Amino acid sequence: MFNQAAQELTTVRDLLRFAVSRFNDAGLFFGHGSDNAHDEAAYLILHTLNLPLDTLEPYLDAKLLQSEKEEVLSIIERRAVEHIPAAYLTHQAWQGEFDFYVDERVIVPRSFIYELLGDGIRPWIEHDELVHRALDLCTGSGCLAIQMAHHYPDAQIDAVDLSLDALEVAAINIEDYGLEDRISLVHTDLFEGLDETYDLIVSNPPYVDAESVEALPDEYLHEPELALGSGEDGLDATRQIILQAAKYLNPRGVLLVEIGHNREVLEAAYPELPFTWLETSGGDGFVFLLTREQLLGEE
Repeated sequence: MFNQAAQELTTVRDLLRFAVSRFNDAGLFFGHGSDNAHDEAAYLILHTLNLPLDTLEPYLDAKLLQSEKEEVLSIIERRAVEHIPAAYLTHQAWQGEFDFYVDERVIVPRSFIYELLGDGIRPWIEHDELVHRALDLCTGSGCLAIQMAHHYPDAQIDAVDLSLDALEVAAINIEDYGLEDRISLVHTDLFEGLDETYDLIVSNPPYVDAESVEALPDEYLHEPELALGSGEDGLDATRQIILQAAKYLNPRGVLLVEIGHNREVLEAAYPELPFTWLETSGGDGFVFLLTREQLLGEE
């Protein structure tokens, strides 16, 4: 079918229709950027043809060179047949207004935490200039560390990950944003070996429970398993963060952690902790905030 398409299709409109049909027929899962077949097809086509990603209409009836058609059809085929997330095909992922290099060494950025930096946690960090040191646990591609550097211009940031592969990707993004002097990459398991204290600690750790890992769509199987699952209930890493974070926070320091759909389980496990659940575009059950004093039972 793809060989026939290369011979018979001529325009961007033709390829868009063909891609949407193939994606729907393949039953693809859209959870790494686009949320539907049309938008994903448009993105892949525009990116491959080096066209503006927000401008489709003027090019719909443009005829393509044979080499261009073959390049576009190749990426459409890989998405449809191999169920590879679009971000891995283009090596580009967006989080808010920031774009990052990604490949299969890291999960595709999709944390809600970036929505909360700056104004989102203003009641707890009154002025951005008060953040002098910050920590990003499980940094992956380095996206949250980079966005922290943007929101907190006076902060030196440590970005930690257990995966050397992930840190290699993070280094690419940190260099792309010119932040080598402000973000330090650390290869370790959560807090192990760290000797600094921080005004702000953020973490988007692995949090998928074992049952959900088994049921993940094919697209997620291309992501590093280490960055997805975290024990039977998905909270192994989060427990370690809660247990140790106070030691690494300065007075009035803030801990911000994303935990997926595990709010009820977490609250049941720690009934003494006064979690603040912050509102994000996904709802108010995905990211919690605790201060150093709350972790220590001092307020």
